[in-house]
Amino acid sequence: MALIADMLMAAGAFGAAIYCYVLSGRLKKFAALESGMGGAIAVLSVQVDDMTKALAAAGMAATGSATNLDSLTRRAESVAAKLELFVASMHDLPQDPPRETPRAEPTAAAPRARPRVVRSRLGTDDLEAAE
Repeated sequence: MALIADMLMAAGAFGAAIYCYVLSGRLKKFAALESGMGGAIAVLSVQVDDMTKALAAAGMAATGSATNLDSLTRRAESVAAKLELFVASMHDLPQDPPRETPRAEPTAAAPRARPRVVRSRLGTDDLEAAE
């Protein structure tokens, strides 16, 4: 009976050793920085850092653009107010009587000129071939 128990104990220890060996191999592949998940995690970490920097730079540019746009909007509003005053002051001016311009009377002797149409053809050098 003791011999059977010792054999079962040895078989269990041998099975556990094989399991640990397989598990260590998988863990090495997982943690490899060049080809495994560790490499993918490292690449993603670098990309997150780059995106964070790009986002910060875009935020700074947006803040600068918003400040510039705000100053331009205020300037445009002040110019619009001045233009409104000018237009309002134009209503107070007296209107000039309309001027009559002398018109040349058409003569019956002069025939009407016919419009001229010019057409040109495209040469073969002007055409492009579609791919």
